[in-house]
Amino acid sequence: MIKFRKNIWEFANPNNFLSIANKIVPLFLILTIITLSVGLVWGLFFTPEDYRQGSSVKIIFIHVPTAFLAINIYFMMFLASIIWLIRRHHVSLIAAKSAALIGLIMTLSAILTGAIWGKPIWGTYWAWDPRLTSFAILLMFYLGYLSIWQAMKFSDKIGDLSSWLCIVGSIFALLSRYAVFFWDQGLHQGPSLSLDKEENIDNVFYFPLIICIIGFVLLFLTLLLIRIKTEIQKRKINILLNARDG
Repeated sequence: MIKFRKNIWEFANPNNFLSIANKIVPLFLILTIITLSVGLVWGLFFTPEDYRQGSSVKIIFIHVPTAFLAINIYFMMFLASIIWLIRRHHVSLIAAKSAALIGLIMTLSAILTGAIWGKPIWGTYWAWDPRLTSFAILLMFYLGYLSIWQAMKFSDKIGDLSSWLCIVGSIFALLSRYAVFFWDQGLHQGPSLSLDKEENIDNVFYFPLIICIIGFVLLFLTLLLIRIKTEIQKRKINILLNARDG
């Protein structure tokens, strides 16, 4: 167990992280292409129309994975921020910063695809449904987090500020995840995937949806590793330039 913990914290060393990331990024990229291709082609072209929602139901293969990631990326940022505040490992801070833009794009995608899906089903693109509202607030926290880093240079102080903002915003990530359980009167449907067979979607949609979720998760991990690598290399260049100028 002690050796396992030591191995985990070796990732905190930027050079070790880069060495491992360079090896696994190509593998993740290949797996991403395969799973997304299979999942999206299967889901969009080889599943039937829903008896109530028609062909609009097929947007589920993009909406659900992006909504899933929008919430869970923020939780990943939350954990990375906690690690930064406790252990002061810069790779964890860089990971949170690198994940934020991907999370913002996933949140926007979830909101836009939800609006497109909602128009024929609800008769409107948007409603101040509890889950939709918490998602809109989550989007604001993503924007706020990114704005901090955009406006200021990389430093431990900015890292602390962004980490505390991330921790506060995690409340709305939690609400986004469980709003459908807290408020029954909302327009938003229940979870598409459930351990209860009575509530779960039909298998004809279930299996391609699972593959799409896996594909989107792999896409996130691939983009995250690339962004972390780029950020670490950028910091190294800045340190060398500052040392030369000094």
